[in-house]
Amino acid sequence: MSKKHLNVLSNPSQTDHCSYDSLLQPFLKWAGGKRQLIPRLKTYIPRTYGHYYEPFVGAGAMLFFLKPEKSFINDMNAELINCYQVIRDHPEALLALCEQHAENNSKAYYYDLRRQDRDPQFPNRSPLERAARILYLNKTCFNGLFRVNSQGYFNVPYGSYTNPTIADPQIIKAVSHFLQTESVTISLGDFEAAVATATSEDFIYFDPPYQPISQTSAFTAYSRQGFGETEQIRLKQLCDRLSDRGCQVLVSNSDAPLIQDLYGDRRYQIKTVGASRAINAIGSKRGKVQELLIYNRYQTRKVIG
Repeated sequence: MSKKHLNVLSNPSQTDHCSYDSLLQPFLKWAGGKRQLIPRLKTYIPRTYGHYYEPFVGAGAMLFFLKPEKSFINDMNAELINCYQVIRDHPEALLALCEQHAENNSKAYYYDLRRQDRDPQFPNRSPLERAARILYLNKTCFNGLFRVNSQGYFNVPYGSYTNPTIADPQIIKAVSHFLQTESVTISLGDFEAAVATATSEDFIYFDPPYQPISQTSAFTAYSRQGFGETEQIRLKQLCDRLSDRGCQVLVSNSDAPLIQDLYGDRRYQIKTVGASRAINAIGSKRGKVQELLIYNRYQTRKVIG
């Protein structure tokens, strides 16, 4: 099996990728996004691996950092996955529609678009309309949250920002170019199905909705289905099976007792890291928090230093 060699990450001058590479970055604000944590995460990324899997892709910070030769990305959030597909296939049309939203931006306009998903006909709207709506709501809602209620309706209030950038043309085009030219398979669904084809020495990065460390800190409403203790246990059991296949697994999660207990057996190494969190409804609770990085140690891992 051919493997991706990642030496270029420590010496960017070695890469022969086009100029789009320098512009490749997340196109959404995302609670729990990993962009600020990449310098710590890369210490635990295998130097070589087969295929790359990310079952909870979110805003894609890790994907865009690694730029793998062949990857499988997935999420349970249908509107998010639709954004990836539209950016890949119709970047210019998406930018034009986002520009229209920017020109009409106001509190009243925001709430008109926000309530669209309450309409029974909303699923019949075009993928392009739905993608532009999500980008607009994400860049103009309070604190850049993506949150839905138990019915699956977007419910974040208006943010009252001055001249927000809805969609940066350079970033959208860079992401579109990457998704078109690299071998990226995009799927919507359960995290377990997303890694069904993973085999020995493939690399899987799990960044699930975090286990709450207290009753007041829960924020798992990225999708209608939610993500609770049962799903955390099922994820750990999946990591065990992937380890048995010889896959290389890395997991991010909160420093919660449940997570410490789940991954406390000998096949895993747990590292505690400080992460910056800029998205919180309460300003005083933004800043450094403790998170866990968990990796399996079925073999001696040669990682990026």
